[in-house]
Amino acid sequence: MTEDLSQEQDMEDSTKVEKLSLIRKRIGKHMVGSKATSPHVLAAMEVDYEAVNVARRAHGSAWKASEGFSLTYLPFLVRALAGAIAEYPKVNSSVGEGELVIHRDVNLAVAVDLDFEGLVVPVVHKVSDLSLTDTARALAEIARRARAGELVPNDMAGGTFTVTNPGSYRTLLSFPIINQPQVAILSTDGVQRKPAVVLDDAGEETVAVRSIGVLSLAWDHRPFDGAYAAAFLNRIRELIETTEWKAEL
Repeated sequence: MTEDLSQEQDMEDSTKVEKLSLIRKRIGKHMVGSKATSPHVLAAMEVDYEAVNVARRAHGSAWKASEGFSLTYLPFLVRALAGAIAEYPKVNSSVGEGELVIHRDVNLAVAVDLDFEGLVVPVVHKVSDLSLTDTARALAEIARRARAGELVPNDMAGGTFTVTNPGSYRTLLSFPIINQPQVAILSTDGVQRKPAVVLDDAGEETVAVRSIGVLSLAWDHRPFDGAYAAAFLNRIRELIETTEWKAEL
């Protein structure tokens, strides 16, 4: 009996029990429900951000001085995402009773971490109507308000597609869970300098150091198939790599 009590005491001393917060309970319920609802599939693709870097190098310092926050990769990605959705609109939809509801507006939900205590997913409405500059401002402002506890109910309503951005922690590949009732979520993973095969001015292959990152798309297999998802993801890659971003700023 004494030995049993001693073992129980050792177990108590070696563990710490914390009650799940309300936000953790809500997130857990939403995520379990999503996995039960959607047949999740993952597609991932490497992206060369060198064209984005050209714009960030040219404008980054002046941007931070005037705007008060850094010009990150995210607004460029969001602009490319909105352009790709225009060509592949089924990813901006929700599944109803025997029907697919395709949304005209791209209302982008952006996952915002709250100091590791949970996350919220506020929405930038009609993001495809915004310029690159206004996109960067809107993303920074919605994240600031989320962390300051200033969101209102409309900020959380109406999302049609979600982006999550763990790349600041140098993630290689993520498999996010779909934010119901949406049908896809895009994860922007870490961008790192590494050797890559590129074409030189003469059209010959050569090796250069580039900024390479992975985009990971989790999607619902009910509304479309792998070819559609892959084509959509590839279009995002093409737009990131080929757009003259400097001109957009």
